[in-house]
Amino acid sequence: MFQEYSFEQLRLATSGFALENIVSEHGEKAPNIVYKGKLDAQRRIAVKRFNKFAWPDPRQFLEEAKSVGQLRNNRLANLLGCCCEGDERLLVAEYMPNETLAKHLFHWETEPMKWSMRLRVVYYLAEALEYCTSKDRDLYHDLHAYRVLFDAFGNPRLSCFGLMKNSRDGKSYSTNLAFTPPEYLRNGRITPESVIYSFGTLLLDVLSGKHIPPSHALDLIRDRNFNMLMDSCLEGQISNEDGTELVRLASRCLQYEPRERPNPKTLVSSLAPLQKDVEVPSHVLMNLSNGDKPTMESLSLSPLGEACFRMDLTAIHEILEKIGYKDDEGTANELSFQMWTNQMQETLNSKKKGDTAFRQKDFGTAIEYYTQFIDGGTMISPTVLARRSLCCLMNDQPQQALSDAMRALVISPSWATACYLQAAALFALGMKDEAEEALKDGSQMEAKSNGGPGY
Repeated sequence: MFQEYSFEQLRLATSGFALENIVSEHGEKAPNIVYKGKLDAQRRIAVKRFNKFAWPDPRQFLEEAKSVGQLRNNRLANLLGCCCEGDERLLVAEYMPNETLAKHLFHWETEPMKWSMRLRVVYYLAEALEYCTSKDRDLYHDLHAYRVLFDAFGNPRLSCFGLMKNSRDGKSYSTNLAFTPPEYLRNGRITPESVIYSFGTLLLDVLSGKHIPPSHALDLIRDRNFNMLMDSCLEGQISNEDGTELVRLASRCLQYEPRERPNPKTLVSSLAPLQKDVEVPSHVLMNLSNGDKPTMESLSLSPLGEACFRMDLTAIHEILEKIGYKDDEGTANELSFQMWTNQMQETLNSKKKGDTAFRQKDFGTAIEYYTQFIDGGTMISPTVLARRSLCCLMNDQPQQALSDAMRALVISPSWATACYLQAAALFALGMKDEAEEALKDGSQMEAKSNGGPGY
């Protein structure tokens, strides 16, 4: 969960803000620098250090950081904490080890980003914006290809740093004015519609593999000169329908009048149909470094096992929601005679509230109510433990997630779901070998229960 760090903690984590730990653009034109670091020599973090004149009001900085820190979603590189001591203003976020979208689009070394991954990028980014909008954080400052990062499993995430309201010294747009929304040039302010305009420029980046000024791109679109707009590296990978749909969506996002642009929900619904062919695990879609990726021999995994291997927490959530409580049969009925007691009724109410929060993806609230249910002690439910385990993964609490998965496995020793969630938690903790063993155990459990290989 979000916490305040001391300056000394972050100084030690970054080896004294060493030059070799800088992961952002830096120099005189980039006064706010991002460093990679390790807390307690284990947990990897990204630390953004603002210049001395940023955020002069410490209370404003803390309030804004805590507000952004309440967001938790696996489409974001989430904010973990901050530091506010003297003139120092620092933000701490999840570390994303596999570079930026800009690196993979514009500065690739071995092979260009494949079309399937480009589609995944824009879809996940649209989901990130939709989530932020649902949490009343619909302003994102300076959305561009450097703000999209790739996690250890090759999944694209949106940096949380752009969600912070603008500090007094900065500007909402640091890019060339040719890429700035027209309304910002008029009045110097951004709106939710300005964010959509910037999303349109990112669509152009993905289509072309270059940073094309929107005015030039719109001229090409009007002249139906799509060949000049498309990345030649995508030849043979992209269908006319998919290309036309993305060009059409980019054109809508780049409309001069803000009211004519789509909203994040429309972006998601427009891009969702294009995802039908993006089923390959994300870690094989890009030429990423192997240092942090899980690799293992081919296994016959169920959809849940595959989702845990990919660390696709959204897919895990959908599967657990679909399964419901059918795997709890036989573990909770023995105490049904207590149903009439007040204690039992309160316990069941906690479970119902937890299930509602889980369904609504309010994972912090789900943890709270599931904990009340588990601590009640009158009823045993491995499914509740499995659900709380996933909620903890969503809230960046992998150690607690592992503990819950292990408890579920103690209750149901042959339950593959508990094994798979244990693997996901181990992957999150960086324990790759142990995670792979848990996946193998889960696969064997499924094969035994189904009378054949996992499905």
